[in-house]
Amino acid sequence: MSKIKILTTLFLFVCTTLIVQAQHTVFNPIIVGVPSLTIAPDARGGGMGDIGAATEPDIYSQYWNPAKYAFGYSKAGIGFSYTPWLRQLVNDIYLTYLSGYYKLGDTDRQAIAASVRYFSLGQIVMTDNGGHTIQTVSPYETALDFGYSLKTSETFAIGATLRFIYSDLGSGIEELNPGSAWAVDLAGYYHNYVMLGNNECLLGLGINASNIGSKVSYDQGNTSNFLPTNLKIGGSLLFPMDEYNKMAINADANKYMVPTPPITDNMTADERQQALKDYYAVSPITGIFKSFTDAPGGIGQKMKEINWSLGAEYSYRDQFFVRGGYFHEDPNQGNRQYFSVGAGFKLTAFQLDVAYLISTVPSNPLDQTLRFSLSFDMDGLRNLMK
Repeated sequence: MSKIKILTTLFLFVCTTLIVQAQHTVFNPIIVGVPSLTIAPDARGGGMGDIGAATEPDIYSQYWNPAKYAFGYSKAGIGFSYTPWLRQLVNDIYLTYLSGYYKLGDTDRQAIAASVRYFSLGQIVMTDNGGHTIQTVSPYETALDFGYSLKTSETFAIGATLRFIYSDLGSGIEELNPGSAWAVDLAGYYHNYVMLGNNECLLGLGINASNIGSKVSYDQGNTSNFLPTNLKIGGSLLFPMDEYNKMAINADANKYMVPTPPITDNMTADERQQALKDYYAVSPITGIFKSFTDAPGGIGQKMKEINWSLGAEYSYRDQFFVRGGYFHEDPNQGNRQYFSVGAGFKLTAFQLDVAYLISTVPSNPLDQTLRFSLSFDMDGLRNLMK
């Protein structure tokens, strides 16, 4: 197989925005390295349209907003999640995610957390121009996180996460080397009870700037790609319907803090080469600031770079959960548009959640994606052993 065919195949498997519908405006999505970092790992957030910046704290807060751990209701917890990915295209791509946290001291104002994600891109058989097998490669991407959160007041907490990222798109392929990078997340979370009529409701507001770090390179530094540096802002309102029933309404908005690629359609070959060279020469920190002002299409295009999601969660006795949500991304930024539904069941020591994605655009490989999550509450386990 030629190098061009190899790289094309790998790109199709790595990129999470594979299917785009034709539009009258210019298709100009932001392309990043290690895009698997943007895949929501757990079934609770996945069941609400990929939401979690300001929802009630849970074991998977490390991905959504690490500051939420300081408001966790349990002393410690651990969870495991499994997501078969792109099942409409292949059957051997999946994401696994392990996350846990522990609250420090007797005042419960601090918490430490860790997580590891592993994204397998399945097996790819490499062949020569005659169709003969050369080798089989198993690309994967992984990330290891360590986080800390601190409650600075009774209603607000901050959090930070340090992340090591490793991406191997096929060791042994000529001129394609594994890439690595370091990144941090910086987050804040507001958590307070407010009165709405005669009901005491829980208001949550969250912000998380994630994957702020170095670039990733697959050719020993000759060229480098931006990480999926992202700004997530969310709100949540949980209100009791009666003694046993609760409903939470949630919303998130996301924007890549990555420069908008130049539109090169009308450029000469030399102009195109120089424009792309200048684009990839931008440093990650400079790129964060440029990302808010540099769209060729002006403010209209910048607004289209924001994807948003709405979701709801109903709970009965804090044991049975039903969820639903909607995620929207502009057609010219990737066209991920889908509904999601989910359910959960919680006992004293563990909780099982499942989510299912339903695409609203034709031929979307994300359609029918399932997520499964299993969580263990250490306080609940301790009570069972008494």
